[in-house]
Parts: sequence; C-alpha cells; structure tokens
Amino acid sequence: MEFVITREEQKILLADARESIAAKLEGRSPQYRRSPALARAIAEGKSALAQPCGAFVTLHIGKNLRGCIGRMTAAWPLEKTVQTMALEAAFSDPRFQPLTEGELARCTIEISALSPMEKCPDPRSVKVGVHGLYLIHRGRSGVLLPQVPVEQGWDLDEYLDYICVKAGLPAHSYEAPGAELYTFTAAVFGE
Repeated sequence: MEFVITREEQKILLADARESIAAKLEGRSPQYRRSPALARAIAEGKSALAQPCGAFVTLHIGKNLRGCIGRMTAAWPLEKTVQTMALEAAFSDPRFQPLTEGELARCTIEISALSPMEKCPDPRSVKVGVHGLYLIHRGRSGVLLPQVPVEQGWDLDEYLDYICVKAGLPAHSYEAPGAELYTFTAAVFGE
C-alpha cells in the first residue's frame, strides 16, 4: 500500500462503518467524529482517510459471514469509500437479507483497504496471504482478498484455481490467452 493507515485512522474507519449502518437502521443522519488534528490532516490531504482508495467492508456474526461488498478502486476518499461500502455490505449484499437492528449489535466489522492493482506477469510469483487476486476473462471477473486463502487453508494452486471459480470460469483460466490477472495488497483490520 502506498500510504500507512494509523491506528487512530483504523479506529475512525471502523467507527464510521458502524455509524453508517446504525444511522440507516435508525432513520437518521450519520454523525462521524474526528479529532481536530485528524480533521485538519484530512482537510490538508495528509491523512490516509483523504486518499482515493478501494476498500471492502466485511460483516460477521460470530464466525459466519453476514455481508461483504467493496470496490477495487475508488475516486472517493477512503473514508467515504468505507462509509458507502459498509451500507452496501449491510443492506445490498445479494447473498443476504438486509441487516436488522438486532443483528448490528452482534456484528463485527472488518475493513480491507486496497493498494492499487498491478498486472501479474507470473502467477507463480503470487504470495499466498500477501496478494489479493483480481481476474478478468471473457467478460467475467472475480476478486479474492489476500486473507481468504489463509482462512481457507489453500496453497498457491488452489488459490489460483479458486479465483477462476469465483469469476465463473474453469480452473486454470488465469493462464488462458486474453486473461488478465492482477495482484494487490490490503491493510486489513477489524473490531
């Protein structure tokens, strides 16, 4: 990642994600809190929160996934990307019903702030647990965050094959002519 996300900024982003969801559930405007020093750093473009950055927000209840949505890149500052993706993860993940107020108290939030993507010239250079993958081929695409293969216990071959499955393609499609495989890293932090 080209910039560092401080512990204070991580706490702010996690609080923003939770506040975005709570405000929507309660039918009110969100109240985001910033220290004067952080507000000044954001206004001056000296905070990671002010940098355009892709991000994913993941919700869990216990060990179960409850929602995960993100953007690979963003024209918005990281703080706005996280606020928006928190709402999407809670209310628009097509795999789940919208989150309820009772579920929010049981949810834990994880944020993955993404580095810019780089074209991967050699799939064997992918480092499991370090690199996330983004595959585009034949009008389909799929993304896996860097922590996924570690959580699933996959080796490199399984990771490369599963990115194909995620994109709705046969195994080894990342090697096919015209396939575009990208890597990225992520700053991953959670409650």
